[in-house]
Amino acid sequence: MKQTFLLLTSIYLTFSQTILPVAAKEVERFVVEEKSASDAQQKPLPRIGIVGLAIESSTFSPARTNEEAFHPKRGDQIFTSYPFFSPDSVLRKSANWLPAFMGRSLPGGTVTKEAYESMVKQSLDLLRKNLPYDAIFYDIHGAMSVVGMDDPEGDFLIRIREVVGKKPFISTSMDLHGNVSWRLAQNTDLITCYRMAPHEDAMATKRRAVANMLSRLESGKGKPAYKAWIPIPILLPGEQTSTRIEPGKTLYAAVSPASLQPGIIDAAIWIGYAWADEPRNHAVVMVTGDDKDKVTKTAEQLAGNFWNVRSQFDFVAPTATLDEALNKAVKSQKHPFFISDSGDNPTAGGAGDVTWTLTEILKRPEFKSENGPSLIYASIPGPAVIEAAVKAGVGGKIDALAGAAVDARFAPPVRLVGTVESIEHGDLNAETEVVIKVGSVHVIVTKKRKPYHKEADFTRLGLNPRKSDIVVVKIGYLEPELYNMRADWLLALTPGGVDQDLKRLGYKRIQHPMYPLDKDMKDPDLRAKLVPSSEK
Repeated sequence: MKQTFLLLTSIYLTFSQTILPVAAKEVERFVVEEKSASDAQQKPLPRIGIVGLAIESSTFSPARTNEEAFHPKRGDQIFTSYPFFSPDSVLRKSANWLPAFMGRSLPGGTVTKEAYESMVKQSLDLLRKNLPYDAIFYDIHGAMSVVGMDDPEGDFLIRIREVVGKKPFISTSMDLHGNVSWRLAQNTDLITCYRMAPHEDAMATKRRAVANMLSRLESGKGKPAYKAWIPIPILLPGEQTSTRIEPGKTLYAAVSPASLQPGIIDAAIWIGYAWADEPRNHAVVMVTGDDKDKVTKTAEQLAGNFWNVRSQFDFVAPTATLDEALNKAVKSQKHPFFISDSGDNPTAGGAGDVTWTLTEILKRPEFKSENGPSLIYASIPGPAVIEAAVKAGVGGKIDALAGAAVDARFAPPVRLVGTVESIEHGDLNAETEVVIKVGSVHVIVTKKRKPYHKEADFTRLGLNPRKSDIVVVKIGYLEPELYNMRADWLLALTPGGVDQDLKRLGYKRIQHPMYPLDKDMKDPDLRAKLVPSSEK
């Protein structure tokens, strides 16, 4: 059996980039669309709620995340977050959807207990208004940390169960950098996560979670008979586990074919979240289905594969100190030369206002002249700079401080003395953005923190990253648009709340032994643990 599965996996891997995506899509389309068309007229549509909270929170950052950061959506407004729920879509017509509450925040610091309790209460109150339910679509990230709690998503799901009962079918969609606790696994029925990092398949994953749930409801098969859960004592940052490169590429390429085996509904590998110091933070494999033998053996195969390649993971780009990165970028003839300011990456949970890197850049003689190498820095929050820039207007001069209002551990606020190049209002996250030119450096300053992942983030400010000599971004691995425009790239190992050097973070509460913190640890027990039904 094992040899047969390995052979099938090899065959699937060969065709995974061409045949499998199409096959999986066609299978899903047939199961959902054909059955929806035939069954919808014969029986009442299932009543399905939608609820969730999503954030990635670093416990190593002094930042705190409040409710407003989640930009909550309620009721039918939630549909706008999912293209597959457009009014004329098959999935929208396949159920009586009862969206309740959805909050989604940029990654950041630990969520305040007040914010968490407020949003949970709103969610539960809205769910109560539409009882009873046949199912719930539970959309989370999986790496939310809340002051005084170790497993907020598990807690939230238990409280949802207390309202809707144990009978409704719950399908959970997650980020692969989330954490799957035992109680989260028990209280959900189907669970899945992204299979790509960067997360180009995020919406496809959410659609799969919904489609598989509908298929089980419409077929009458209901909850899967078996859920296999395997904790893996590995804790690595996303910048070392990207699916763009090996071994992550091959490891994750095996997930889709594993999930398409008869008797299996879904399979998933969670890398886990490295920048929170909680017992649940580690890798996990889960497989769900009706064939006990296949579910357990497939989970063990995927977990074994992960453990066997643990020492092969490396950074997705060459790494360097900031000085080394800037030295190489200044001398390089390859433009734009991207540098990741990785330690304060706001999309991994950094405060986003660490000024250390920008301070070091502005010290360098190469950038003091307007005719020096052109460098774009994205970005630093600075309400005082925003106020001064708006008052001065485009072309005006300003002298104000930015950054280090939240995380001043590595450098104080940075003084920006320069010319206002552009002012833009209305961004969902930043609210107001300005560009201040200091020497040859174009510093993007925001009222509130914002990640810069797309070319339009720059061009709307009058900047052309493609023609800049150097672009420094608070980011880890480059998101697709930036990755595709880079001529060269270095990941700078800079300080911050999401420091890539995990040993510098000072974990106190994670489980040990844990690779790579305990490199000489013995092989763990990777036998599958069958999770009890959500109805027990």
